[in-house]
Amino acid sequence: MGRGGFTLIEVMIALVILSVAILGMGTLTAGLVKTTAVGDVTAAAIQLAEDRIEEVRIEPVYAKIDSLYAGTETGFPTLPGFTRTTEVVHYGGPGQSFDYKKITVTVEGPGLLAPVVRTVTVAAP
Repeated sequence: MGRGGFTLIEVMIALVILSVAILGMGTLTAGLVKTTAVGDVTAAAIQLAEDRIEEVRIEPVYAKIDSLYAGTETGFPTLPGFTRTTEVVHYGGPGQSFDYKKITVTVEGPGLLAPVVRTVTVAAP
């Protein structure tokens, strides 16, 4: 005599397997969403740092770099809670065999796993 359907145990096992698969997919989706969000915030912070570096590089008056760019900025409309700190360290100077500035830009904010730091060296013309 053949079986005509599933037993209660078989149905229960199938439901458990299906539940585990659905929960696994939900966890995977949540992880992917979080990773994407962190990536987007990190990319925005990198762009903020790179923008400052480019501003310093194209500054036509070497002597003004310190006064124009050194300091901390806040209040970025698209990145609330973010800060961008620009540090300028001057090495050498007039009358010495070298004259250059090391500019370090650090961006910090919510959602970043670590601060974004970019550094550039600009020599006197």
